[in-house]
Amino acid sequence: MKRLVNLLLPLCGIGMALVIWWAASSAVPDLPSPVRTWEESKLYILEPLAKRGEMDQGIVLLAYYSLIRVAKGFFLGIAIATPIGFLLGVSVTLTRMFDPLMQVLRPISPLAWLPLGLVLFQKSEPAALFAIAVCSMWPTVINTMIGVRAIPQDYWNVAKVLRLSRVTTFTKIILPATLPYMFAGYRLSLGIAWLVIVASEMLTGTPGVGGFLWQEYNSLVYAHILLAIITIGIIGFVLDRLMGMAETKLRAV
Repeated sequence: MKRLVNLLLPLCGIGMALVIWWAASSAVPDLPSPVRTWEESKLYILEPLAKRGEMDQGIVLLAYYSLIRVAKGFFLGIAIATPIGFLLGVSVTLTRMFDPLMQVLRPISPLAWLPLGLVLFQKSEPAALFAIAVCSMWPTVINTMIGVRAIPQDYWNVAKVLRLSRVTTFTKIILPATLPYMFAGYRLSLGIAWLVIVASEMLTGTPGVGGFLWQEYNSLVYAHILLAIITIGIIGFVLDRLMGMAETKLRAV
């Protein structure tokens, strides 16, 4: 019974959203209804791997391009952010030195970072990776720093009494205690990375879900815009769940 309820509740929510969508499409002439959206977009769904042109491709193929960029930018971002978070967590001096700079850089929009990336790298692909890495790294920096500071003082005292080396202290005390905070940061960073890729592809016009969305907006094909929006949401949901599963498995280990 519990499983049935857990299945029916999300389906009821989706059904209500479709009803609201249908009602909105009746009130707004340019907004396609769910049925019209399916009819005009089913080619991209039923032939998900077809490649007819640079942007005229199956939705799975377009999502693949975006996911590859997100993965590269995300891993670059957390590779930079994680050690910074550890350093800021163990050193109050470094925190006081760099916290104002971090607070200034953190709220800057990806729409601002991308032009700077284009100036630095002269190409859209590395500029997009630069924007993703810079925008997505801050949750990991902050959560890792908080995780290190949340380690009980007793743990540090034990490390001193046992005269553990810095490497042993890091691997046996700091890293295990900080892991839940790190993965919370990774989860937030991944969500931001997925948001940034849409803006990056829209500005650079590169193949992907964001580039497809911008092209269809310029072509006034509203059904395809809705297809891109739904695809972005579903992929974001799946990425969040996968990161949550990875966190649960690592905690179990």
